[in-house]
Amino acid sequence: MSITKGIAILGSTGSIGTQALDVISNFPDFFRLEVLTAHKNVELLIEQAIKYQPNSVVIGDDSLYGKLKESLANEDIHVYAGEDAICQVVESTEVDTVLTAMVGYAGLKPTLRAIEAGKTIALANKETLVVAGELVTKLAKEKGVNIYPVDSEHSAIFQCLVGEFHNPIEKIYLTASGGPFRGFSAEQLAQVTKEQALKHPNWSMGAKITIDSASMMNKGLEVIEAKWLFNLKPAQIDVIVHPQSIVHSLVQFEDGSMKAQMGLPDMKLPIQFALTYPNRLPTEFPRFNFLDYPSLTFEKVDNQVFQNLDLAYRAMEQEGVAACFLNAANEVAVEAFLQDRIDFIDIFKINNAVLEKAPKILSPSYEDYVLSDTEARILATEICSSKNKA
Repeated sequence: MSITKGIAILGSTGSIGTQALDVISNFPDFFRLEVLTAHKNVELLIEQAIKYQPNSVVIGDDSLYGKLKESLANEDIHVYAGEDAICQVVESTEVDTVLTAMVGYAGLKPTLRAIEAGKTIALANKETLVVAGELVTKLAKEKGVNIYPVDSEHSAIFQCLVGEFHNPIEKIYLTASGGPFRGFSAEQLAQVTKEQALKHPNWSMGAKITIDSASMMNKGLEVIEAKWLFNLKPAQIDVIVHPQSIVHSLVQFEDGSMKAQMGLPDMKLPIQFALTYPNRLPTEFPRFNFLDYPSLTFEKVDNQVFQNLDLAYRAMEQEGVAACFLNAANEVAVEAFLQDRIDFIDIFKINNAVLEKAPKILSPSYEDYVLSDTEARILATEICSSKNKA
């Protein structure tokens, strides 16, 4: 492989970012690391920069620039700081693919800038499409940019569609582990603790995504993301609980045939597939053995208990900036829960209350999304304050 891909990892210190670096380091003849960015974790960013020697590093928090610059003074690495710098480095002519692994709404602006610059996108930041799917997909089409999904479920759908793009999808099924509270009643859910919510049974993820998984909001966001990635109507997307997390998702075609993508739960595989597509490069990842899993089970989601999933479908039906409102509310609510300011069950209530306030805006502009995000965060913060635990 004589031609190397220049890679920018936005959010290199998070769960996806660190695993992506492992993947990239396994194929030095295929990848060339150009950019690493982090928001606040300057210590790990310094470690990564020294170890992997990218062309540039960016710390989102301006106040940490001095420490980053001083620590890398003896390295041949360009050092920048601030949100604008993150947007600028993705435009570099040396960058071919941008892996967007930032958490939350923050990933939207640099992803749009990367698409504007014609870069291939490996998307691990589902909020980019949740918040502004209409805008992002339209721009990607105009620029001829491919967006390859990194989420295990969306990667599974994409892998099932390889060779099938000319065949219409009848329906897709996104699988969910059910999280740590599978089978809980609403009364039980009202009593859960932060420590319980942070213990995911199958996946190792960052705190925000782990809480989203426990509340089923992660699956709700994935449903919205799937709509935009695969050009589907809400009725064509279903969610099914699969506790073993072996079947990562399924596609049903118009003839009734179904395809599933399977494997042990390991995010490195979908990361690698997004970065190397259309190639499948050899790995030493653990292999799935059917005899280790003699029974794979599937269950219906309890929407009465896990109401976030219904909220996601409501936001899709409403279109416009509704999903932007829902995402912003959820980010504020999850942060409040992680800070012990609200109860777990309050996340649903806050998300619902904010979604009800979403205005109807047809074909929103980027500015509409920015204003909507701000407005929704203000509303959510006010509701969180009123629910503050004593």
